[in-house]
Amino acid sequence: MSKEPPYLSDFVCSNTLQTYPIYQFCSLDRLNPDYKAFINQISTTYEPQFYHQAVPFPEWRETMAQEIKALEDSNTWSLVPLPDGKHCIDCRWMFKLKCKADGSVDRYKARLVAKGYAQQAGIDFSNTFSPVAKLTSVRVLLAVAAAKNWCLQQLDINNPFLNGELFEEVYIDLPQGYKTSTKGLVCKLNKSLYGLLQASRQWFCKFSSTLLQHGFTQSKNDYSLFTHGSGSSLVILLVYVDDIILAGPSSACVTRIQVPLQSLFKLKVLGSLKYFFRLGNC
Repeated sequence: MSKEPPYLSDFVCSNTLQTYPIYQFCSLDRLNPDYKAFINQISTTYEPQFYHQAVPFPEWRETMAQEIKALEDSNTWSLVPLPDGKHCIDCRWMFKLKCKADGSVDRYKARLVAKGYAQQAGIDFSNTFSPVAKLTSVRVLLAVAAAKNWCLQQLDINNPFLNGELFEEVYIDLPQGYKTSTKGLVCKLNKSLYGLLQASRQWFCKFSSTLLQHGFTQSKNDYSLFTHGSGSSLVILLVYVDDIILAGPSSACVTRIQVPLQSLFKLKVLGSLKYFFRLGNC
């Protein structure tokens, strides 16, 4: 009979909110109903940590299959034998429940991630950079939009890192659950993958160069901030890795910018901005 490890006594392992030790001293009665629902939701959701924990659940199997299909459709890798003198980087699955602002489950998300800590500088990567907008930029943009009654839209890029082209020759092991008819093959990456140290940089290079080609101007104070047009046709774009805020004087201006972006990248229009970068309801 299995026995609970002693170290788990230092953690809350029950899914029932009433069993939390702090519940004996704090009351949730005065919380807003939405926040109370959020707390209950995050207390009962389950996120697998490893592949073998996710496989028994059909929703996680489905999202893993979707991730593999997205990788294959974008020609992320080619199956080849490992060349002599080359080393292979391991990979693993990462799982995340994406929740709405009220705490309810929005979607199940599985990502195939390369173990970037095994990369060798100068061989598997050179420069690194992460396209992270400054929090000050986000707050100023929201303040200006609120003062001028601008339209605020939120976009989300599907599999953003898969858009970045690799300059280096990188090989990874076959993902768990991925079956091939030929044994002894590995994945030679044609495009960047989550977990690679240069993945963020390659994605941002692709995204920023595309915006500049379509008439955007990049800010010198915050490289994640782009503007298009001026006056009544001004549109401001702010990117935080794969989350995008579009702001403009009217919905027509914002929609005009969304159309070319949708034709260039697989993005999801999330509608009016409500929840961004853990800032809560906007």
